[in-house]
Amino acid sequence: MAGVVVCHGSTTVRERLVLTALGVPSLAPVRAAASVDELVTLARRMPPTIVLLDAHLGGVGPIEAIRRLRSVSGATTVVLLATPGDEVALDRAIAIGARGYLAPDVGRAELSAVAAHVLATPVLPASVPVGARTEPSTGVIEALTEVPAQPHAPETVSLTKREIEVLIGMSNGRSNSQIGAELFLSEDTVKTHARRLFRKLGAADRAQAVAIGLRRGLIR
Repeated sequence: MAGVVVCHGSTTVRERLVLTALGVPSLAPVRAAASVDELVTLARRMPPTIVLLDAHLGGVGPIEAIRRLRSVSGATTVVLLATPGDEVALDRAIAIGARGYLAPDVGRAELSAVAAHVLATPVLPASVPVGARTEPSTGVIEALTEVPAQPHAPETVSLTKREIEVLIGMSNGRSNSQIGAELFLSEDTVKTHARRLFRKLGAADRAQAVAIGLRRGLIR
């Protein structure tokens, strides 16, 4: 497993994302694909750790792209590149194993935070149904049915001091138990704070919460 593949139908967007990813050392090597066929070919040669996938990819589309990618690289994390109004594509993609979403104009700081989170937590197996919860030793992927995915965060967000501390811990790749130890809280209490901040931010998982928190200036 190595690096990231940016798979987007727009040459402009693809090139910009490649440049952004090149500034994140943990994502090296950075490769690009303009189609599902190119993505699968690259994955066969060297399975990527992360794929940033266009939610409006032409040809067979992103859902089939995820299925084909899973057939050659089951441990790759797929993050969709989506914009407001992409709820249907996001729901379907998450249902078959996509980790979450980022805006196509994601910045380097956000991408770094997402990379840190993905590298700290394993991929949710495709065989686990939506709504299931996996609690690996390095982190927790909350049930998607508890925190519905939304294509954007609310306009105004107010997190408590403790919720911000938990979000900062997530951005540093800490597990719930590690965050609890640092804040002198039980792991269950950390999970409660996490669920609340997910709802407030409109995030489906840690990666989205960290990305939204960075974009909104809640964490740095």
